[in-house]
Amino acid sequence: MHADLERVIALQQLDTTASQARKTLGEAPERERSFDERIAAAKQRLADAKAKLAASQDARRAIEKEVAVHQGRLSKYRDQAMAVKTNQEYHAIQHEMSHAQGEIKKYEDQVLERMVEADDLTATIKSAEAALTAEQKTIDADRKRLQTEDAATQQALDALSADRAKIVEALDKRVLAIYDTASSRRQGIAVAEARDGICTICHVRLRPQVFNDVRRNEAIMQCDSCQRILYFVPATVTQTP
Repeated sequence: MHADLERVIALQQLDTTASQARKTLGEAPERERSFDERIAAAKQRLADAKAKLAASQDARRAIEKEVAVHQGRLSKYRDQAMAVKTNQEYHAIQHEMSHAQGEIKKYEDQVLERMVEADDLTATIKSAEAALTAEQKTIDADRKRLQTEDAATQQALDALSADRAKIVEALDKRVLAIYDTASSRRQGIAVAEARDGICTICHVRLRPQVFNDVRRNEAIMQCDSCQRILYFVPATVTQTP
């Protein structure tokens, strides 16, 4: 195989691997935002549960005030009942007392409902607190793991850069220019395998003479369509025992 063709194939492999490594490292800020959003969501669920409990407790206190008001009225009516002098007055007081008792019963039932609601909300708060703690623990572990992986990726990327520099130094400048031009125009893919007379990247059929020349791997040949540098992989011959 032509030495520079072999070098550009290796260069493409390095660049593809390096591109993926840079993409992975570039995703770090998005991962951090995802972690922050998960924690914020868990905190919000806890805050919502606490707010509902506070609102329920406020409502319960307001209802208890209503109970106290009607209890005060009932006590007053009972005192008045001791001083009535006619049946008409007595029946009127009894009516007011009955109404007050009904109101007290109604509001006491509402207090009980709020107490049950508070128990449920307290349980929800405990669950949300546990979920927040678990989420924070999971995120801390994920963050530590990803930081370790990113450090390894950066180390690998540095090694790839060093290997690339060695290849570029040995590569013919004209060939390097062809490679760089194709890479910049073709989303980082400057080298393509030719197979069955077709460029396997752009899928355009090569001219027979071009494909025959590519099959030899003895020169820098480009696809007429996408301008990528072409190479050919000979079929592996299986030897019969």
